[in-house]
Amino acid sequence: MSAAIEAHGLVKTFGSDVRALDGVSLSVERGTVLGLLGPNGAGKTTTVRVLTTTLVPDAGSATVNGFDVVREADKVRASIGLAGQYAAVDENLTGRENLRMVGQLFQMSRRDASRIAGELLEHFELTEAADRPSKTYSGGMRRRLDIAAALVHRPPVLFLDEPTTGLDPKSRNAVWSVVEELVADGTTVLLTTQYLEEADRLADRIVVVDRGAVIAEGTSAELKADLGETVLDLGFPDPDTAERAAGLFRGSWPGGVVVDGSLLELSVDSGPSQVMLALRDLESAGIAANRMALREPSLDDVFLSLTGRRAEITEEES
Repeated sequence: MSAAIEAHGLVKTFGSDVRALDGVSLSVERGTVLGLLGPNGAGKTTTVRVLTTTLVPDAGSATVNGFDVVREADKVRASIGLAGQYAAVDENLTGRENLRMVGQLFQMSRRDASRIAGELLEHFELTEAADRPSKTYSGGMRRRLDIAAALVHRPPVLFLDEPTTGLDPKSRNAVWSVVEELVADGTTVLLTTQYLEEADRLADRIVVVDRGAVIAEGTSAELKADLGETVLDLGFPDPDTAERAAGLFRGSWPGGVVVDGSLLELSVDSGPSQVMLALRDLESAGIAANRMALREPSLDDVFLSLTGRRAEITEEES
C-alpha cells in the first residue's frame, strides 16, 4: 500500500531571494504520525501549505491519499483535514453551530451535519459547552473545537500545524490524547511542532527541516542515538567562558560540541574515561566549570545539534 503522503524535491520561492523550500522530500505511512520539526522560518508551514494545496510548488511533486496536490487539488482537499496554528472557528457561533456549518459546507444534509456535530462534541468533551458561543471557550477548548471541525467529513489524513502553541500544559495534554485516539482509529497525521516533548510523545517518525531543506530524519530514538549514549553538561559563569571551553574541543572531540548560552554540551560515547579527559583539558586551560551533569540525550539536544538553536515557541514563517 502506498504512503498516505509523499513529497519529492519540493521547491518554493517568494520574491527573488527567499527560498522557503529547497528540495523537501518526505513520506508518511498510513495510520502513523510524522513530526515535522524545525526553527522558525525553516519551511514547516510552507510545506503544509503545499501539501494542503493552498500553495503551488515551483518544482517537485507531492501526493496525498494518492492524489497529486497540483493536478488533483480538489480531490486532495476533499480527503484531508487541516487545523492551522490558530483556531479557525467563528467566535459568534456556538460550538455546535460551527461544526454544523462545516458539515453543510461539505454538502452534508442538515440531519447528518447535526448528528456528526453531536458525536464530535461528545468525543472532544465539549458537550456541556456545545451551545455556548465559542468566544467564551478557553484556548484549549477552542483548539479541540478546531480539530473537531477538521474531522467533520472524516478525512483519512489530518494536518496539524503547531496545534498546541500557546496552550497550558493541561490543554496540551488533552489535545495530545485526542491525536493519539485518532491515530489508533487509523488516521494519518502530519504534525508540525516546536514542542519537542510533543514530537517525542506523538511522532512515529521525525523529519527535521532547516532553511527549507531536510537535514535529518528517523525515529526519536534513532536521532538521539546519533548524538551518542550520554551528554555531559558543563556550566560556566558566562557565555564567553563557555565559548572558550568549546574551542578546546571543536575539531578534536569525537562527539558533538554545542554551546547554549553559558552551557557547554559534549556528547560522550566512551564513558567515564572520556569525561575525565574533558575535565583534564579544561583544568589544563585554566577554565573552571561551576556545574556538571551527565544525562541521556534528549530530542532537544538533537534539535540544537542539528540547527544550532533551541526550539522557540513563537510565530512560524508567514
